Amino acid sequence: MQGTLESTRVGYGRAMEKLSKSRKDIVVIDADLAESTRSIMFKKYAPERFFYAGICEQNAIGLAAGLALSGKMVFVSSFAIFITGRAWEVIRQSVCYNNVPVKIVGSHAGILTGKDGPTAHATEDIAIMRVLPRMNVIVPADSIEAEHATLFLADFNEPCYLRTNREATPVIFEEQNYKFEFGKASLLCEGSDVTIIACGSLVPIAIEACKELEKNGIKARVINMPTIKPLDRKAVIKAAKETGAIITAEDHQIIGGLGSAVAEVLAEEKLCVPFERIGLNGFAESGSPKELYEKYGLNKERIKATVKKILCFAR
Repeated sequence: MQGTLESTRVGYGRAMEKLSKSRKDIVVIDADLAESTRSIMFKKYAPERFFYAGICEQNAIGLAAGLALSGKMVFVSSFAIFITGRAWEVIRQSVCYNNVPVKIVGSHAGILTGKDGPTAHATEDIAIMRVLPRMNVIVPADSIEAEHATLFLADFNEPCYLRTNREATPVIFEEQNYKFEFGKASLLCEGSDVTIIACGSLVPIAIEACKELEKNGIKARVINMPTIKPLDRKAVIKAAKETGAIITAEDHQIIGGLGSAVAEVLAEEKLCVPFERIGLNGFAESGSPKELYEKYGLNKERIKATVKKILCFAR
């Protein structure tokens, strides 16, 4: 499927369809947005195990926690801004404190959501989920990774937040060769001059930047970091020691997300290397995804410029 465009929510939907047919213990809850989140694919084949909670994410999480405590494997989905923001306290108290394996799926994440505007842009969701004790966080880079991550979560006995997007992005993995490894980063481009660590929709953009940098004689390493928590510390440490400079790229606030997670590792390991975070530092406007990515520097030009700047310090 390489060369095609597909949103990560579609990968989640494909996995939901497979799970509806193969697992009788799975229950899915949605906040009246199943068509948009793609949990509708589960409802289509297992309507007796699918429930609408109404436009009330707090109740959806509470219901999910109760069903999980009774032995069901539960997926609960809505738009990322609502399922993490409105329901945060209930997630903390009912899911994390009780340590029940509810799988929370936040669709339409980041400014990639576009014209829905800043009130619908979930750009703090990774941070507020990552801070919760016992909560795990996964941000797939493409639809293939999203599908495999979802299938993995069906057997994962811990709370987890899975972040997906509405807009179609490049498919970078091949179905037959891909295997999701929880807590592990994947090396997508070899390089010895600098490392670009990206997640979600910024991964294919980082790959593009890497290819263009190579034409200028700069060998950039690109690492896909799908599991933000627990972070692959070994991959970060190895990259810092071998390339001597780190850049992170994400469709999220630079505070609290992937960039912060990587910075924590560098600080704790006392790895003094040049380091830059590419992401948001405030609210975005309403516009098309392409326009917003250009305006707020979530593009290959920004990555290339940052690489060149950081290499001046590294050398």
